[in-house]
Amino acid sequence: MEYKKLKSGTDIRGVASVNPQGEAVTLTDEAVEAIARSFLVWCEAHLNRSAQGLRVAVGRDSRISGPRIRDALRRTFAQYGVAGLDCGLASTPSMFMATRNLPCDCAVQITASHHPFHRNGLKFFTPQGGLDAPDIEEILEGAQKGLAPQTLCEGTWEEVDHMKVYAQGLREQIKQGVGAGEQPLQGLHIVVDAGNGAGGFYASQVLEPLGADVSGSQFLEPDGMFPNHIPNPENADAMVSVSQAVVKAGADLGVIFDTDVDRGAAVDHTGREISRNRLVALASAIALEDAPGGTVVTDSITSDGLKEYIESTLGGRHHRFQRGYKNVINEALRLNAQGIDCPLAIETSGHAAMRENFFLDDGAYLVTKIIIKMAALRKEGKDLDDLLAPLREPAEACEVRLPILREDFRPCGQALIEALEAYSKEQGWAIAPDNREGLRVSFPEGDGDGWFLLRLSVHDPILPLNIESNVAGGVDIIKEKLTKFFDAHHDGIDWRGL
Repeated sequence: MEYKKLKSGTDIRGVASVNPQGEAVTLTDEAVEAIARSFLVWCEAHLNRSAQGLRVAVGRDSRISGPRIRDALRRTFAQYGVAGLDCGLASTPSMFMATRNLPCDCAVQITASHHPFHRNGLKFFTPQGGLDAPDIEEILEGAQKGLAPQTLCEGTWEEVDHMKVYAQGLREQIKQGVGAGEQPLQGLHIVVDAGNGAGGFYASQVLEPLGADVSGSQFLEPDGMFPNHIPNPENADAMVSVSQAVVKAGADLGVIFDTDVDRGAAVDHTGREISRNRLVALASAIALEDAPGGTVVTDSITSDGLKEYIESTLGGRHHRFQRGYKNVINEALRLNAQGIDCPLAIETSGHAAMRENFFLDDGAYLVTKIIIKMAALRKEGKDLDDLLAPLREPAEACEVRLPILREDFRPCGQALIEALEAYSKEQGWAIAPDNREGLRVSFPEGDGDGWFLLRLSVHDPILPLNIESNVAGGVDIIKEKLTKFFDAHHDGIDWRGL
């Protein structure tokens, strides 16, 4: 077993169930137990707490392999004197909050986010936040070496309903934000799409008790096979599904979560999506209300119109960084440490982390803020559409994922990006001065009127190529320019999808 292959950014992920693709199960009981032992050693080193008496909260999303992995964690923790707190079906953000709401030292969430049903994984939290990539490497290296605490001691296991506590916190936030008694959402119709993940609680434990009409909500029941659509706000079918549900129900708003609720998006009363750039714009408008002139950190594929909106309409500053939710969060933390006022780190994928919420990427917290903002706008006779009206959006946009065929895919991909940068300079193309990932090039009116960004995938042997244009046909013009480059520089790259 090569444990390092289970590393996925700041998560541990692998194949956890038999599947039609025939992929071999890698997240076996033995692997989970070895990782759990190594995690306890990590806790001893970094939390200065012995495994004996360590209090660890464990939650899971709705995946079919979740109970099996939970049981493997329980068996291991019980051998070394750990006091385990079983939080059952839970959102990933709630497990971070468990380190603050419950008497526990750390938490483990069993999830693979929006990945297919047969995959699963582990995320780790302390009161300071989620473990970072070096921590995950250390834990996996320890598992490879067979590290374990030295003392055997019988532990305990207790079931706790932490989601009840977490939901109560969201309800209190809405009460304070809307300020209209015990049922501040009376008269609002909100459709929730949980994608059969862990987000169904938001309809029954947050919105309904506050007076909202949640009729028309869909896929609230946890089902780890995800039979209706991929639980992912970036998925086109998922967004079409929730949009149709909002229109059919005649609702004021729709909200959608991924499997473990660390991401969210919304749909307005017309069924129009509030996702990607529109979601970033809305979150920025909310965050900058209490931080005028503040900096918003985003991932690298945000549009030029979004930058204009943040800086010209909202009066803030846009700091375009790298893909990867942990990357934008860490960059926001770095900027704040330097004295730069940064209230928000957000990816177009729907990961949004606000400083006021510990820079925790929390889909339920995000849509809660959106609902509060919508209620405030309604008091002024306005809606979310009015807030987003100044946002200039592209006429065309596409993403092409170019496979890297070589085993040493990172050096190969980086060499291609460097070659494209040299080619761009030869052609006199405008290379973005503020880009911090891959290569971003802009083209003027009459010559594509848009931009492209070529970068390395965070995890996979892929070169994602994003192209946007402000005019119809502009994407094809930019593609044609890139085709001439790839004709001469395609060694190790499958660019036929372009």
